[in-house]
Amino acid sequence: MLVGVAKEIKSGEARVGLTPGAAGEYVAHGHQVLVETKAGAGIDADDAAYAAAGATIAKDAAEVFAKADMVVKVKEPQPKEWAQLRPGQILFTYLHLAADPAQARGLMASGATAVAYETVTDAQGGLPLLAPMSEVAGRLSIQAAATALQKPNGGRGVLLGGVPGVTPGKVVVLGGGVVGTQAARMAVGIGAEVTILDKSLPRLRALDDLFAGRVRTRFSTRESVAEEVFSADAVIGAVLIPGASAPKLVTRKMLGSMKPGAVLVDVAIDQGGCFETSHATTHAEPTFVVDGIVHYCVANMPGAVPLTSSHALNHATLSFGLALADHGLAALARNPHLRAGLNVHRGKITHKAVAESLGLGFDDPTGLMAA
Repeated sequence: MLVGVAKEIKSGEARVGLTPGAAGEYVAHGHQVLVETKAGAGIDADDAAYAAAGATIAKDAAEVFAKADMVVKVKEPQPKEWAQLRPGQILFTYLHLAADPAQARGLMASGATAVAYETVTDAQGGLPLLAPMSEVAGRLSIQAAATALQKPNGGRGVLLGGVPGVTPGKVVVLGGGVVGTQAARMAVGIGAEVTILDKSLPRLRALDDLFAGRVRTRFSTRESVAEEVFSADAVIGAVLIPGASAPKLVTRKMLGSMKPGAVLVDVAIDQGGCFETSHATTHAEPTFVVDGIVHYCVANMPGAVPLTSSHALNHATLSFGLALADHGLAALARNPHLRAGLNVHRGKITHKAVAESLGLGFDDPTGLMAA
């Protein structure tokens, strides 16, 4: 198979779909790898590094999309990219279609097969290709909150860790999954007061054990969310429903009862955001203010640390990508966990949660693969 890697073009995105090391693994499996020139610039990987790994360098993205049997990316294809996809071609990347009907329509019109990192599963019910970027985003969320809380940036002027004689800032984490756990870990590490809310009692028990009393845990209800958000200096939105739009846990009305200059960091923005007032921002302009509350809603947070993120992502995606390259669509038929990542195939939506979020028809991928 000819595997293509185009340079990411989303604003502020410096990650790359395949590192030189990962490209070399595809070559070792007998595949050709075509990499757009300067695709690895954001991780200090030049064309020579890819050539040394056995890849061929393409002059531009158009050559990659025209020649590749499978395109491996990081972020969802932008309009000029999905227009270059074609029937029979495989796209392997993050998609987050539930919050992006235009992209969904573009992928359906292309006739391509789109496999989304964020809905691939594992035997334990986890999301192994989302986890590494969730870890990065969770840790970055506290850095983002700490920066946004500074007075010159519109925040309250609170140091999250406090100092001797002055109480630390309060961080509230909505969601106790991978993002929430990593956010709490970072917040505890700098000395903040931390509360995690989640709807799963077993998860809250696990978090209580993990943090050994260094965080407060609360069962998530409308009442408990409101109480915690109103007293917070920073709120981290870390909720996830795989494939579906994020629930709106903080309404605009609630902002009026929050501390002036408090910060909302919406890590769920790729799935539509978990704050009613959220809209996607970029690394160039990461924040905006609504009713005196600072919002940080960057849709590709891990793109700020592309060296760390690209390698972490490639470690997770490599075995699945190689399966697709080695076996084509048969890999989806053979592996139910990889098949869970199939979102679009031959013009049909093939992930139930995505279809429901978009209000579109759902086609069972098992039947499509058999056809």
